[in-house]
Amino acid sequence: MMCRICGNGRSNQSYVAKEMMFGLREVFDYFQCAECGCLQIAAFPSDMSRYYPLSYYSLAAAPPPRRGRGALRRWARVQRDTFSVGRRGILGKILYRVSPNEELRGAVTKHFPGNGVFLAGISRRSRILDVGCGSGSFLRMLHAAGFRNVQGVDLFLEKSIAYADGLRVLKGSLDDCEGEWDVIMFHHSFEHLPDPLATLTAAARRLASRGTVLVRVPLVSSYAWEKYAVAWVQLDAPRHFFLHSPRSLARAAEQAGLRIVQVTYDSTDFQFWGSEQYLRDIPLLGKGSYGQGLEGSIFSPEEIQRYRTLADELNTNERGDQAAFYLKRA
Repeated sequence: MMCRICGNGRSNQSYVAKEMMFGLREVFDYFQCAECGCLQIAAFPSDMSRYYPLSYYSLAAAPPPRRGRGALRRWARVQRDTFSVGRRGILGKILYRVSPNEELRGAVTKHFPGNGVFLAGISRRSRILDVGCGSGSFLRMLHAAGFRNVQGVDLFLEKSIAYADGLRVLKGSLDDCEGEWDVIMFHHSFEHLPDPLATLTAAARRLASRGTVLVRVPLVSSYAWEKYAVAWVQLDAPRHFFLHSPRSLARAAEQAGLRIVQVTYDSTDFQFWGSEQYLRDIPLLGKGSYGQGLEGSIFSPEEIQRYRTLADELNTNERGDQAAFYLKRA
């Protein structure tokens, strides 16, 4: 097979992986490029909709944002939450100290690992596009915090969503999004797309001159892939079409006219308990999965804590199984 990223066709390694999120156990052929390291599906399934049912985690209805009663309380909440996102504003800082919004702050830290908020220069005026956002849970939080120039798009939505507060989430792809954006985000959606090069090129065309593309993806250049191979939980056949290495993602970015300016590893204990379950033929959403709760799973609290500690160590050594890539115009 010819690598779709770098064009190499020599010495590529073949693999067979099973669908294990829902426990369908259907098999799919993958191959890893010997040149750039990208692991990719050999043939795209003709119908992917059956692998994204309405119960798929990111497609679940986004909860409504919490809102204070009265205009003054709503205004104060926006000031506080603006500080929660960007750490700017004296009044917001005071309000945050009195009544912190830990849920929002945690979501921002998760979605912008490292110093991503500052690197991207995010403010309430930022034009932010979230590609593959599902029902838009994170965007709803940003919108409620006073970020009005935000929009989402997801190919696997049942239909477009127009929330009562004005937030729009389109059913479609990046090609359906018009305008110029300061931040274009792919939060674990990039690996689901069938043409990484075309996607990054489209993102570069829509990016403001000083804008940022954020790509958070699983990485095949990881300890977890080396340890578990096709039982690696983040291979996630057949939904993940491309499992990148830093080298392959840098190559794709370069061809799109972008450059990687920062990489932050943010892998978690999921790489271990999910993969250990797959080795034992336990689906991610099946009975006995830790994803359904510790009780009834095969793990003890001590094992989960050990996995978390190991994930932190791997991130420090740039060997975790996922990372956030911040890209700018070349």
